Amino acid sequence: MTTRQRYNQQTGTYRVLIGITNEVVGSARAALKKTVKMHGKDMFADLAIKEIREQIAHFCDLGIQVIDQARRRILDGEQVPNSEKIYSIFEPHTDLIKRGKVRTPIEFGHKVFLAESAQGLITQYEVLKGNPSDEIHVVPSLRRHKQVFGRAPEIYGTDRGFFSEQNLASCQQAGVKVVCIPQRGGKKTKDREAYESSVPFKKAQRFRAGIEGRISVLFRGRGMKRCLAQGPERFEVLVGAAVLVNNLMRIAAMLAQRTSRIRRAA
Repeated sequence: MTTRQRYNQQTGTYRVLIGITNEVVGSARAALKKTVKMHGKDMFADLAIKEIREQIAHFCDLGIQVIDQARRRILDGEQVPNSEKIYSIFEPHTDLIKRGKVRTPIEFGHKVFLAESAQGLITQYEVLKGNPSDEIHVVPSLRRHKQVFGRAPEIYGTDRGFFSEQNLASCQQAGVKVVCIPQRGGKKTKDREAYESSVPFKKAQRFRAGIEGRISVLFRGRGMKRCLAQGPERFEVLVGAAVLVNNLMRIAAMLAQRTSRIRRAA
């Protein structure tokens, strides 16, 4: 829809939704007032009542925030910053993510940064806040790799979202042998075209494509596709657990292969 169509068709509906939500929040707060002095039959009932009242008050506050952002954005035409928006009253820490994909232009959840070794082990992971640009992660990931392994990686392969001239220079200064970051936008120089057509670069890109398979494994076989635990801390624990399981299973597979080779040799 165009901006005009969106305004004409959505404004009336949003007014109704805001009115309904106001009534719900008002009724909930009225219930809180009536139950201020309510007591249960015993200590456990008192604790249950207190917990329920705290949950209702919590969701009332979030409801007011949702009403405010809807009124400002739709009715007043204000550009509300993402930092002031709430996308889920059940998981307020949820971020809006735009990755430039046609089929899924907008997603909700959290970005996760992953680095993988040639053996399929995840050597670094981080749950990111907001929707940061990919290119800011190159230098910190190089620093992290050096801390863990004592040297720079031989191959540093990413997709084009990580590209910048500064990142290329940082990789070269760190001692990376093959810097495999495709150029993003702009006309390529002849030297750049030749480099991206070279055998080492293409081989490194095939290696980089393996992280897509690793992400699929984490989603389908390691339980990282959806987090059912509430709260940002539990979300990070889930991601960490999925990474740990992946690495343990990869190590087990490598040990099994080693044992098999030893038996064949014997």
